[in-house]
Amino acid sequence: MIVIAGGGTGGHTSPGLAVAAALRARGVACAWIGSRSGLEARRAPQTNIPYHAIRTGKLRRALAWQNVPDVFVNAPAGVAQAWRLLRRLRPRVVFATGGFVALPVAIAAALARVPVVVHEQTAVPGLANRIAARVARRVAVTFAESAPFFGSTPTVVTGNPLRPELRDGHRAAALEHFGFDPALPVVYVTGGAQGSHAINRALGETLADLLAHTQCLHQCGDNRTTGDREWLQARRAALTPTLAARYALRPWVGDELADVYAAAALIVSRAGAGTVNECCQLGLPALYIPLPGAAGDEQTANAKLVARAGGCAILPQSGLTPALLLQRIEQLLADPARLKEMGERARALAVPDAADRIADLLLDVAA
Repeated sequence: MIVIAGGGTGGHTSPGLAVAAALRARGVACAWIGSRSGLEARRAPQTNIPYHAIRTGKLRRALAWQNVPDVFVNAPAGVAQAWRLLRRLRPRVVFATGGFVALPVAIAAALARVPVVVHEQTAVPGLANRIAARVARRVAVTFAESAPFFGSTPTVVTGNPLRPELRDGHRAAALEHFGFDPALPVVYVTGGAQGSHAINRALGETLADLLAHTQCLHQCGDNRTTGDREWLQARRAALTPTLAARYALRPWVGDELADVYAAAALIVSRAGAGTVNECCQLGLPALYIPLPGAAGDEQTANAKLVARAGGCAILPQSGLTPALLLQRIEQLLADPARLKEMGERARALAVPDAADRIADLLLDVAA
């Protein structure tokens, strides 16, 4: 038995799902310990992984009143719950995929004398993983550049796993699903599960011009505070029927993501670890708009690492305007040869067998 711990976001959930699939293929049973409401609470049970929820507390670098209950109530309660679960499950090793969800489990594993392997997806590790690494036997890193952040804890470059189903997309299926024209390129715009207010508004202001020569699937989230989804729906309603048919607006993209990736000529997105890894693994050219203010400015670091290899373009949010976003998208689409080369250079950064490498590492530590 191997316990997977982590979640909260897709970047921390997808690697765990991919490694679970690799372990199951070898006949190794898995269980998952995560939060009560994070993405992993839905995704792990969908793949028939036994799931156990614990209380979690988020680590915030800035001063915030929420730090008090999270640090002094929720986190200790989560450690206690995880310790009891580990004593019952008796795993050979805990695989911590990162984030505030995994930290209580890593600490509990250390108290229960269960070996821990931490996985770091980003170029710049977050605070939770830096703490968890102190009780870990090994740290599996996506990029060699991350290794110095973990001090004396041994690191192994494994890459970042990709969910196997994302390799099986079909362009024709996406075109049919969204009613798109096969003759026009498709741009997939995403701001992550919650959507991006900055990207949503900039794109919405350019719709008529953008759709003159392309089609767009826009994953906008459903943030009731910003009202972006309703605003974008109104912008779409103001388009001509021809242009409106070229714009598919969705709050979320689910199982059809593999087909979306197969159809996309260009990805426009934040630069979170999950999306960057998916684009690299699948050889997709991307225009990244990193989220400013993320811990350690990790999204900018992720994007710059790919950009140095020639695998993406970057548009900082500080310079984001509707006109510049339109210009950058049109410039990239106008040069198919460059897009193809960007995709190939991005793919060169990926480790296709990352899930198997991590599975090997976990079984080695367990032994």
